[in-house]
Amino acid sequence: MVVTGGGRGIGAATARLGAEAGYAVAVNYQRNREAAEAVVDHIEKSGGKAIAIAANVASEEEVVRLFETVDRSLGRVGALVNNAGIVDRGTRLAEMTSARIARMFAINVTGSFLCAREAVRRMSTRSGGSGGAIVNVSSIAARLGGAGEYVDYAASKGAIDTLTIGLAKEVGGEGIRVNAVRPGIIRTDIHLASGDPARVERIGQAAPLQRPGEAEEVARAILWLLSDAASYMSGALVDVSGGR
Repeated sequence: MVVTGGGRGIGAATARLGAEAGYAVAVNYQRNREAAEAVVDHIEKSGGKAIAIAANVASEEEVVRLFETVDRSLGRVGALVNNAGIVDRGTRLAEMTSARIARMFAINVTGSFLCAREAVRRMSTRSGGSGGAIVNVSSIAARLGGAGEYVDYAASKGAIDTLTIGLAKEVGGEGIRVNAVRPGIIRTDIHLASGDPARVERIGQAAPLQRPGEAEEVARAILWLLSDAASYMSGALVDVSGGR
């Protein structure tokens, strides 16, 4: 299993649960080596196998190197979790710079495309693979729109929804299932970049379940979608959003 952005939050929870399910896990990170290695250490102490691999998913060269490292160290990938993503400070579209928008789409969208491409090349029965499963981490913002705060982030996650649906149709006959989870407000460090850390609790209380979600709650949905229990699911967008 390859988990991008696997050193924190939903990615870290997914990596840990993936190891418990029997996967050898590649924990990808961009900068925070210490966090990624802590996830690897937890997995190894629990009897699992994992490695931490630095790579910027927005860089084609680094994504190719990431998957080649997995080939050498863990074998052919059977599961990909496209989790790496960023958010920025809440602001209106009128105040957004082109640099912010470009960075948002480079990491959140291009990164997912590149990682999915490398996974498909290895999983597809057309290229000698034995199939596999991809789960993209979208966001409930793709449906809600992020007005007044994160229209760019919401739009990038809308692109992930379309990638999920289109790729599922494209590779379904090649032994590959592609699904997405759309988390709502989850207690993770990503919200620190928003400039409003209290937002998590405030908005979480507005969900029908009246609380924010936890990273492991999303991770459990991801592991289910990767598992044989979801063997007839592909192209699905699964909301893990407390009812929003």
